Amino acid sequence: MAAGAGAFAPFPGHPPASLHEFPYPPQTRPRVARGSPTGGVPPAIDLVLGAAAGCLACVLTNPLEVVKTRLQLQGELQPPGTYPRPYRGVLRAVGAVCRADGLRGLQKGLAAGLLYQGLMNGVRFYCYSHAEDAGWTGYPGGTVAAGAVAGAVGAFVGSPAYLVKTHLQAQTLAAVAVGHQHNHENISGAFKSIYQQHGVAGLWRGVTGAVPRVAVGSATQLATFASAKDWVCEHQWFGEGSWAAVLAGGMVSGVAVAVTMTPFDVVSTRLYNQPVDADGTGKLYRGFLDCILQISSKEGLLGLYKGIGAVYLRLGPHTVLSLFFWDELRKMVQHQEPPGP
Repeated sequence: MAAGAGAFAPFPGHPPASLHEFPYPPQTRPRVARGSPTGGVPPAIDLVLGAAAGCLACVLTNPLEVVKTRLQLQGELQPPGTYPRPYRGVLRAVGAVCRADGLRGLQKGLAAGLLYQGLMNGVRFYCYSHAEDAGWTGYPGGTVAAGAVAGAVGAFVGSPAYLVKTHLQAQTLAAVAVGHQHNHENISGAFKSIYQQHGVAGLWRGVTGAVPRVAVGSATQLATFASAKDWVCEHQWFGEGSWAAVLAGGMVSGVAVAVTMTPFDVVSTRLYNQPVDADGTGKLYRGFLDCILQISSKEGLLGLYKGIGAVYLRLGPHTVLSLFFWDELRKMVQHQEPPGP
């Protein structure tokens, strides 16, 4: 799949040279020497372009990340109906953010989000490329497993950026604040504050929620996207290979991804944003399993699905935007390459 937090797995093989060559369903590509170009673009550059495409998509989908974070923190560990709800649904939450923080509030945490996209996707595509060169994706279920593992490694590397992104996106006026308010001034101040108080380990606080989140989302999306896109084309809603078919396939697949991933997303947000004591121990949750149990017992099972609307609405657009930007960037690189002998 495309690069981006909402598009969890890389292309099975290096990305296609044109819009009409998206390799869905995954197909085995010829083995090439490591580092050699495929389709005129070296694999190392493809990794950079994938990360850049995810970052460009992030700029356009970050408002939904802000809304999702607020919805997931609202009513933390409180029974339903016992707390004020300044954020009610995706559209009304967008309005609440704008009223409290202005239009710029919809891009809170953008710098940290871009850093996360670059780190996570760069590492993820690099790992997946190696798995493919080793032939692991040729085994039954190998594509899904490789995508999940690569995504998990990328999530681990990018975890400090996601931690800061969550803190910054949760910050707002006291009247509409939800969750703990860390009150960082900016991204650099956030990194500095966390490091000074809790050291390097503090920067990876909450990673136990991030790794399964990306791994589950990656595996589900790889397992469902190709069949969802084929189903859309079989019903002749859109032409095969068109952007509309890719977007529709992403939105259909997004139902499965949102249902399976949202509980992990909620847990990840809670673990990242919770206050900690002097030694870095969480004041609300002891870890991943404790977070799930506390949310389920105090907020009900539906508490694990807070923000699912924003999660779903972000998946399809982020996927197709990442594909579009990736394709355009690759064309630019290919046009700038000197002609062969």
